[in-house]
Amino acid sequence: MQTNSASVKKYINSPQKQQQLYRRTLWTVIFAQVLGGAGLAAGITVGALIAIDILGTDSFAGLPIALFTLGSAGAAMVIGRLSQRYSRRLGLAVGFITGGIGAIGVILATMTQSILLLFVSLLIYGSGTATNLQARYAGTDLATAKQRGTAVSLAMVATTFGAVAGPNLVDVMGDFAVSIGIPSLAGPFILAAVAYILAGLVPLIFLRPDPLVVSKAVAAARATDNHSMSTEEATADEGTANKRGVYLGATVMVISQIVMVAIMTMTPVHMGEYGFTMQQIGMVIGLHIAGMYLPSPLTGILVDKLGRMTMAVVAGITLCITGLLAAFAPGDSLLFIAIALILLGIGWNFGLISGTALIVDSTVLSTRAKTQGSVDVFIALSGAIGGALSGVIVAAGSFEILSIGGGILSLVLIPAVLWARNFK
Repeated sequence: MQTNSASVKKYINSPQKQQQLYRRTLWTVIFAQVLGGAGLAAGITVGALIAIDILGTDSFAGLPIALFTLGSAGAAMVIGRLSQRYSRRLGLAVGFITGGIGAIGVILATMTQSILLLFVSLLIYGSGTATNLQARYAGTDLATAKQRGTAVSLAMVATTFGAVAGPNLVDVMGDFAVSIGIPSLAGPFILAAVAYILAGLVPLIFLRPDPLVVSKAVAAARATDNHSMSTEEATADEGTANKRGVYLGATVMVISQIVMVAIMTMTPVHMGEYGFTMQQIGMVIGLHIAGMYLPSPLTGILVDKLGRMTMAVVAGITLCITGLLAAFAPGDSLLFIAIALILLGIGWNFGLISGTALIVDSTVLSTRAKTQGSVDVFIALSGAIGGALSGVIVAAGSFEILSIGGGILSLVLIPAVLWARNFK
């Protein structure tokens, strides 16, 4: 632990140095997220198509996203515990690099047409997805209460640059893969492997001193100076008072994740049935990912100004509108499909940032990273469920039924917020 090191001690009694480290941390996270976003995009864009190619059926098209989302669940727990016990730096580095190793496994599985290796590799690849999400918390460690929504948003918007570029490089990376004797569908995973490994090296090298370690040291120093109550009493008080905030924040993010993953997973398959090209599918997924991350600065401001609960309700309404649009828009209209997927990303963005801010507000430093990791486990599991069920629902019914169901489910956020408000 770095807690007693000179590099940490100089920040304890200097709010100015804390803010300087806060800004430096944000820049480090932003750089890592640009790279991490490129790694994230590969699985979303071609994961389902690789499974269809190997299995010869689209009934299990949702399984790849379900698998790497399930893998991200286990990784979220590990990353949260590593961050809590050691540092954000170690947690993020291990998570991203593990995701890169998984991407390499997917490439080998595609080359050998091994479905078992594909499934195992997708589980490992999910570590990168978990780390992309966990990185948003690093920016909040030294943020004030009024900076938290903005801090989350800046970490997330950085993902846009890599994540939007990734799907639009599908053809380029496919051609590159073919030129070196690898199946074209594996091309995006070559980009993912390089991007995730580089993303892991960024916090490992530059996230010093560690923001979570410094924030713990600052909190410990303040507790020592506080004579009105003991540290244990203060911690117990805050934890008891904010359990409902943790439950609400988790609910907002879980529902947003289920709806987003379910509709997003089957969109490439839905578009393929209408004869859209890989370039068009990649463009739509790129626009969707832009919707997921690009509005983040504005969302962060709205979350800080209008409140976490208000934006959670807005998330539910936006996702409901998205589901109805995806269901009733003409399936052969590239414009309507693109609009629906952009709105799907924006609704998820509203839910994730408002839910994240609720979690940070409602936890104490002694257990914060561990709790954040645990919540992200549920988010990942919900995404896995959404991804797995999406293919089954579409195979048994239709893409329209899936979209309507997602829209209706998103309205659960409204009574959830009302429940939390009534007990404040």
